Amino acid sequence: MISLLLILLPLLSGIITFFIKKEAGARAWSLLAAIATFVVAIVAFTCYNNTASLSFSAPWMGILNSSFAIKADGMGAMLCMLTALSFPLIFISTWTTSYKKAHNFLGLMLLTQAGLMGVFLAMDALLFYFFWELALIPVYFICSQWGNEKRIKVTFKFFIYTFIGSLLMLIGILYIYSQTNSFAIDAFYNASLSSQQQMWVFWLFFVAFAIKMPIFPLHTWQPDAYEQSPTAATMVLSGIMVKMGVLGLLRWLLPVLPIASYSWGDTVSTMAVIGIIYASLIAFQQNDMKRLVAYSSIAHIGLMCVAVFSETQSSIQGTLFQMFAHGINILGMWIIVEIIERKFGTRKMNELGGIAKKAPALTIFFFVIAFANIALPLTNAFVGEFLMFNGILGSPVTQYGVAFMVAAGTGVILGAVYTLKMGRQVFLGKTNSRTEQGTDIVFHEKAILCVIVATIIITGVYPQHLLHSLEDITNSILHKSDVLPLLKTMKQ
Repeated sequence: MISLLLILLPLLSGIITFFIKKEAGARAWSLLAAIATFVVAIVAFTCYNNTASLSFSAPWMGILNSSFAIKADGMGAMLCMLTALSFPLIFISTWTTSYKKAHNFLGLMLLTQAGLMGVFLAMDALLFYFFWELALIPVYFICSQWGNEKRIKVTFKFFIYTFIGSLLMLIGILYIYSQTNSFAIDAFYNASLSSQQQMWVFWLFFVAFAIKMPIFPLHTWQPDAYEQSPTAATMVLSGIMVKMGVLGLLRWLLPVLPIASYSWGDTVSTMAVIGIIYASLIAFQQNDMKRLVAYSSIAHIGLMCVAVFSETQSSIQGTLFQMFAHGINILGMWIIVEIIERKFGTRKMNELGGIAKKAPALTIFFFVIAFANIALPLTNAFVGEFLMFNGILGSPVTQYGVAFMVAAGTGVILGAVYTLKMGRQVFLGKTNSRTEQGTDIVFHEKAILCVIVATIIITGVYPQHLLHSLEDITNSILHKSDVLPLLKTMKQ
């Protein structure tokens, strides 16, 4: 029942929010609902190995052999925890941001949270597709109604990309269903598709997941969508929603189509490392902080993609850890950007400068989060990136592990360059007419940034508890996707 509550709480709360017309009441209710969901997520994460309390199954579409089956395994519990932690922080950080018809905006945000929880928990392919769409639909409305001046054009592009990806994934799901006569995840794992079948079905799933992550060259919707969306929606898109694609690779691609994942792994990894270098170089040229952070996210997700297809215990566990770390760090970056835009009226770096003199607390928080974002030792991202690079280098399923590691490492170096460049240009130097009258952050902003910094340091200094919670799911993924014994048999 705990897993069911993770979906029902934001779903029902979101529906109720639509009927709370007063903005203050809608904000208070949505924050209360988000905090309640966070409490349930803590229980789920601490009890992730208690299958009885974290699993739920009920008849759904019996005629199709599809059930409402959800389970908070190690990966699902961790991502639900990330989602549940993020939403209260998002609501508090944007507390003073004015929205037209705020009750509708907040209601859609909570429906998005419910859809995300469903994606992370679904153990039935048809149910997974249902929640995949449920998580996306409210975002379309949020971006199209509360976005910036180019929102209609950008939202349409976002819709086309995701619609095509979702349609391809549905075709793949239905094809595997035709071979198994069941949508249950175990039936998909035991589908026993031939290598020829796997080769083309792989791309039906991968394109959908690659669009969502996004992976080069399917990334072009992302920077525009992040820039034009209201910052609260951008936080969800960047911090949480991209993890839908990574989870798709780990839960629905590698274990279901292991031969194709092995065969196409180097191709996908090449696409990912091209995206890492490309996004890093483009980020270096940006003047808008939102676009810079957007391109940096493409580079981080590209590294996760390479690690996934390296298929080692270190790379998979590092990817799982990094999903949580990246979500926290990128959320912190977006909160900083939102505060700066609200206080100084611009996101353009060439129009800012000297903020450290007027807002020392904000400056300290920025540099701690920035150092985490570039994986400085003793921060959370260092743990994830170290494990991923170690796994990539020692991968038995690729001949290009060293090349991939060098290319991805170049992206990390470039990431440090453009992140520190942003810090120098925005926070250091002399003040100007815009920043001269600036003030430091207030109590509630300090509080949420303290939570983020504390999470960064605690999981960076003592990552063992989180890593331990991910061991079982890591071993399960590797066991189901292991094709090396099969390849050895074929060679003999």
